[in-house]
Amino acid sequence: MSAVAVVTASIERLERAEVLNVLAEKTYDEALRAARHLDDGESIKGALAGVPTLIKDLEDLAGHPTRKGSVALRDEPPASSNGVVPSRLLHAGAIVVGKSTLPEFAIEGFTANLLTGVTRNPWNLDYSPGGSSGGSAAALAAGLVGVATATDGGGSVRIPAAMCGLVGLKPTNGVVGRWPVPDWIDYSTDGPLATSCDDLRLLFDVMRGPVAGDPTSPPAALLERWSPSEIRPAHIFAAERTSPFGPLSPAVAALLHEAVDAFADRFDTPVTWLEPEGLFVDGDPDLDWFTVTGAEHVAALGRDWVKEHMEEFHVATQEFLEAGLRVAIDEYLAARRRRYLYVRKLDELLSPNGLLLTGAVAAEGWLADGRMGPEADVHGLAPAVYLTALQNVTGHPAISLPFGHLPSGVPFGLQITAEHYHDHRLIDIAARMEAAYPWARVAPGYEALDTVLDVT
Repeated sequence: MSAVAVVTASIERLERAEVLNVLAEKTYDEALRAARHLDDGESIKGALAGVPTLIKDLEDLAGHPTRKGSVALRDEPPASSNGVVPSRLLHAGAIVVGKSTLPEFAIEGFTANLLTGVTRNPWNLDYSPGGSSGGSAAALAAGLVGVATATDGGGSVRIPAAMCGLVGLKPTNGVVGRWPVPDWIDYSTDGPLATSCDDLRLLFDVMRGPVAGDPTSPPAALLERWSPSEIRPAHIFAAERTSPFGPLSPAVAALLHEAVDAFADRFDTPVTWLEPEGLFVDGDPDLDWFTVTGAEHVAALGRDWVKEHMEEFHVATQEFLEAGLRVAIDEYLAARRRRYLYVRKLDELLSPNGLLLTGAVAAEGWLADGRMGPEADVHGLAPAVYLTALQNVTGHPAISLPFGHLPSGVPFGLQITAEHYHDHRLIDIAARMEAAYPWARVAPGYEALDTVLDVT
């Protein structure tokens, strides 16, 4: 069928789903021109030819401003070039219909800011789709586009994947080449979000690869496909938490244990449960994550610029950057050094061919504006609600896949962590779970983009 038909259908859906508020910018006219060029044979037909795509407004799209969800950047000039992943998607034939929403500077687990407002979860409009790639995740879960980009510096692929019923991969740090330097230097990476493991695998293969300037980009040989005999884990560990932040809520704990039991049955491998108190004895990677990222974000934006614009920021941004301004150099360097201890612990735990199973989110969700309940005030979310920072600190790959729903109707995500460079293996493992425990491709009341188009 024609690219124009698919792109037109995507645009119509985006317009009808305004209540979700997933768009930071519309690029409809450009998208239709690109679709016509594709149909007329004037552009290369790659692996994503004609697929309507959203670019997270943290990433550069040539000719369009990168406002990062911030009022302070409302007058940002258009980007002069495409970011690494947008460039690779466009080269594969993807057609950009807009830029997706995010929390300011991508620092939160809910997608709301003072520039574009509140983005909602299609599974339950009162709830957040997560963050920071919440606009992308909500659009995919509602069948509005075929591809939407995501980044992950502390869970920003896996949190919205879990809360929107998607499968999402945080790759081994460096596998998707990073340029320019991320605000969170060693922790951040691009990663794919999708409604199925087949789509996730295709997107990952389009996105991955080294880039000049990234000292951590590995050779392609490290990511060769695994044989079926190597997919089965040699051992499985599971934990309710990896940091001692208290027990999970009964609903989250119940789904986690159900998912772990199903996983162990699927792969015929026993599970060893771990307690968080004894996992990391020389520090806490979740708390160190806040120390490092806050300090690095202040440095990336510029200390004087942050102070000058503080009153323009969302309250959660203010709290995060004010904490970053207070980090002393010795405190920052100590947290950076402890990172090696965390990597060593996880390396020893997972090698060889081991997996760690946890949830992706420790709470039963939060309201769309970031509040933990109707009577609460808006603040930054506490470390205790997340289960995703560890893998950014250590660089290990982790995938979140849907497994059941919480009482609110918001999906639950099982997170699987593997050894470095076992990215393709994680996708293959998730695909086996998808085959045994299939999930809905879109939220109730919505239809997958490729199921209702007229292909006659």
